[in-house]
Amino acid sequence: MLKLNKIHHIAIICSDYELSKKFYVDILGLKVIREVFREERNSYKLDLEIGGQYQVELFSFRDPALRPSHPEAAGLRHLAFEVNSVEEAAFHLNELGVTTEPIRIDPTTGKRFTFFTDPDGLPLELYEL
Repeated sequence: MLKLNKIHHIAIICSDYELSKKFYVDILGLKVIREVFREERNSYKLDLEIGGQYQVELFSFRDPALRPSHPEAAGLRHLAFEVNSVEEAAFHLNELGVTTEPIRIDPTTGKRFTFFTDPDGLPLELYEL
C-alpha cells in the first residue's frame, strides 16, 4: 500500500506575478524561502513557507489559461488556512482591502470559517482552530 507522509507543497499559477507575490507575502504573511527566475521558461517560481511547515509554490507564466473558479467547479475547490481567530484574521484582511464573506459555522465541526479570494479569484478559506 502507498504510504503518503504529508502534503509537501501547493502550486499556484498566477496571471500577475508581482500582484500575487505582494498578496501572498505582504497581505497573507507567507515567508519567502526562495525566488528563482527560470529564463528558459520566462517564468518566476516563488517558494513560500506557511507555519514553518507547508510550502506554497507561486508560478508565473505568460498568458496562463483561465479556468472556472466557482465553488462547485471540477478541480481544486479551495485552499484553507488554519487561524486562531477567524474574526481577527478577517478583520486584518479587510483592513488591507481584501473582502471576506460573512463568517459561518461548519455544521459538522462547529468551527467558524470564511472565504476570500486571491488576485486571480482562487477561493481561499480561513478556518478557525
